[in-house]
Amino acid sequence: MAETNIGAARASENSKKDYSVDTLNTDGVTDAKETFYINTKWPQWHGYYKKIPELKQAIDAKARWTMGKGFKADPVTTLILGRITGWGKETFNTILENMIKVMYVGGDAFSEIIIDDSGFLLNLKPLDPGSIKIVVDGKGILKRYEQVSKIEGMPNKKFNPEEIFHLSKDRFADEIHGTSVIESCEQVILMRNEAMSDWKKVLHRNIDPMMIWHVDTDDDTRISEIKRKIDAARGSGENMYVPKGIMIPEQISIAPQSTLNPTEWIKDLNQDFYQAVGVPDIILGNSQTLTEASAKTAYLAYEQTIEEDQLYVEEQVLSQLNLEINLEFPASLRNEMLDSRTEDEQRLVPGQGIGITPPEVEQQGSAIEPNDMTVEMEGRK
Repeated sequence: MAETNIGAARASENSKKDYSVDTLNTDGVTDAKETFYINTKWPQWHGYYKKIPELKQAIDAKARWTMGKGFKADPVTTLILGRITGWGKETFNTILENMIKVMYVGGDAFSEIIIDDSGFLLNLKPLDPGSIKIVVDGKGILKRYEQVSKIEGMPNKKFNPEEIFHLSKDRFADEIHGTSVIESCEQVILMRNEAMSDWKKVLHRNIDPMMIWHVDTDDDTRISEIKRKIDAARGSGENMYVPKGIMIPEQISIAPQSTLNPTEWIKDLNQDFYQAVGVPDIILGNSQTLTEASAKTAYLAYEQTIEEDQLYVEEQVLSQLNLEINLEFPASLRNEMLDSRTEDEQRLVPGQGIGITPPEVEQQGSAIEPNDMTVEMEGRK
């Protein structure tokens, strides 16, 4: 007989754990002679960029806005950069835009600097960031680059620091590489696509519901034959005819309102995603939930990040290529917002500072006339 003593009951341990973030060490110097870094996550992040449309659009928008209307420079610099063709059909603008995209995806972007015998720049050839090894010495100073050969048996190709044009996004502390934008928003990307995939399955079940077939046999051969015929009929949208009593179909249905609608959840994840990437969704054409004032504010805030990226690229071109360029911003709302503020400042209410003059004040003018004020002052005397 089973033991029925209530005193023998035991409580389970609480399996719920508080949220925590794993600790991280920087990818700095780890050896007295040489330390190297190669981006082993590049194939995965490259896949995210190619397969997740909103991620691709956000990163492309970043690169497109950073390049703006292209570079401006003096005639000599323009002539030098005009000779650059990349792999044969590129321009300096398209090479820079390509490198900015790669920098956001992988954290680092590399191009081989090709010069002539006189030391003049001839070309920039973009390289695969997943094949470039960054090597620093024991003090953390860049020593060289190595291109890992994709052909088995071939040795790595070594480059001096001045032979590689290197853009590194958000280098942190003593790390010897940049930081991918995908690293911080990867979880949001996965949750969003999982929610969309689950909801897709729910919608499909409304059109093509699951069925249970009660078959009057336990013979595996007969069951396999029936299964083949049923699947073929359902797959082609045809009817199925069987003798009475052989099997009974039963539809698996979901009760109305018994499932959660993930639409709002997906919208929240979209908002979190664009905040993590640093691109307001209005930049990509979505303005459904924004007023004109909030849209202008988001646009102006986005300008600051773009100008920061432009400054970084301009400084790196000057530092690494010894050429001075200026990236022209595509379109700014700063002057328009300043003009709007000036109009408000011109409409002042006496004694109230900056504001919009009430209509009654505009129509009636001042409530105290100069003559009345003079009489009042004389009366006080």
